[in-house]
Amino acid sequence: MITFDEALQNVLENSQNYGDESVELINSHGRILAETIVADRDFPPFDRSTKDGIAIRFDALNSQNKSFKVSGIAQAGSPQLVLDEKESCIEVMTGAIIPQNADTVVMYEHTTKDGEKFIINEPVKKGQNIHYQASDVHQDEILLQPGVRITAAEIGVLATVGKANVSVKKLPKVAVISTGNELVDVDKTPLPFQIRKSNSYSLFSLLENEKIQGDIHHVLDKPDVIKQTLKNLLNDYDVLLLSGGVSKGKYDFLPEAFDSLGVEKVFHKVLQRPGKPFWFGKHKSYNTTVFSFPGNPVSTFVNYHLYFKPWLNKTLGTDTTHFAVFLDEPYTNSTDLTLFVGVILKLMEGKLVANTITSTGSGDLLALTKADGFIKVLPKEEIPKGKLVPFIPTRKLV
Repeated sequence: MITFDEALQNVLENSQNYGDESVELINSHGRILAETIVADRDFPPFDRSTKDGIAIRFDALNSQNKSFKVSGIAQAGSPQLVLDEKESCIEVMTGAIIPQNADTVVMYEHTTKDGEKFIINEPVKKGQNIHYQASDVHQDEILLQPGVRITAAEIGVLATVGKANVSVKKLPKVAVISTGNELVDVDKTPLPFQIRKSNSYSLFSLLENEKIQGDIHHVLDKPDVIKQTLKNLLNDYDVLLLSGGVSKGKYDFLPEAFDSLGVEKVFHKVLQRPGKPFWFGKHKSYNTTVFSFPGNPVSTFVNYHLYFKPWLNKTLGTDTTHFAVFLDEPYTNSTDLTLFVGVILKLMEGKLVANTITSTGSGDLLALTKADGFIKVLPKEEIPKGKLVPFIPTRKLV
C-alpha cells in the first residue's frame, strides 16, 4: 500500500494532453486558454477623457483668464475635434477622444456655466482627467498566457482584442459510473435494503464546474455485465470515474474486471482516510484513464478533489492552487494514515481559521454540506491550535 503523496505523484505522472479546440467567445467562460493573447492596438487607443467636462489648453489658463468660450462638443465614439482658438474650450464626454491641441480636462463640477462660456473655479493640473494612449498596454504586448482559466475578467480582455473565437484546451470525455445492486434511481422508493444513487450526481455536478458534461452510467454487481459495460466504455471515453466495487467484499468485481480488460493497474489502496480503497489505472491501447473510487459518498467526494481535480489541471496545463489555513483547535492523528478532515472556515483578524466538523464517517453525506473543505493531517501528526495546515477546498471560498 502506498502513501498519499506517492499516489498523487503517480496520478499526476499519468496526465494527458487532449489537444486544443476553438470555441466562440461567449462559450469560453471557465475554459483553459490555449493561446497567447496580444494587444491588437494600444490600450487605450487614443487619449481619452475620464470625466464629463471641458477640454482646454493648460497654457491658456492663468490668474487673469479662467473663462473659456465653448467651440464644440466631443462625444464618445465620434471623430477627434480640433481646438482652434487658445482661449476656447470643447466640451468632452467621458470616453471621448481629447481634441487636438487640448491637453487638460476640467470636470463640470469644477466650473460654472455663464452663457456660452465656462468659468473654472478650482485649481487645475496640466494633463488632469486624461487617460493617455498606450498608458495601459502597448500594441503587440502580451495580455494573457496559455493556462489561464477564463473568467469574466478575461472575457472582457478577449472581447477588447476582437477574439470572436478562442483557442482553449480540449476537455476529456468522461463517463461517471456507479456500481452496486443496492442502488436505485432517485425517483424510486428504495426498499429497506436499498439506497438511492447519489455519487453519480455528485460527480456529475463536480464535472460541470469544470465545464465537462459527464455521462452517467450504472452497472449491477454481475461480473459478465461489468466486463461488457466497461469494455464499451473504455472504447468510448477518455476517462472513467467509478464509485464502488473496489474494496475487499465478495461482490467487488472491478479490480478483476479491469485486469481482464487490459487496464494496467498503477496502484490499488492508499494509506489515507477516507478513500483508502482507491484504484487507479490506465488502458494504454484505448488511452483511457480510470479513477475507481470507493463507494462511500465522502470517500468518492474527497478523492475526486484529491486526485482527479489535480490530474485534470495538469492535463489542461493549468496549476492547482494550494491553500493553507490556521487550525482553531488541537488535532491528533494517532494512525499510520494521512487523514483528510472536514472543516468549516471563518475569517478572524484577516486570517482563514478552520474548525473541524463532526462526522459519522464515510457515508455521512450531510457532513459534506457543512464542510468548506478538508485539512490534511499527516500520519502520527500532532497539530497544536493555531498552526498553519494544508487545506483542500471543496467549494468556492468567495
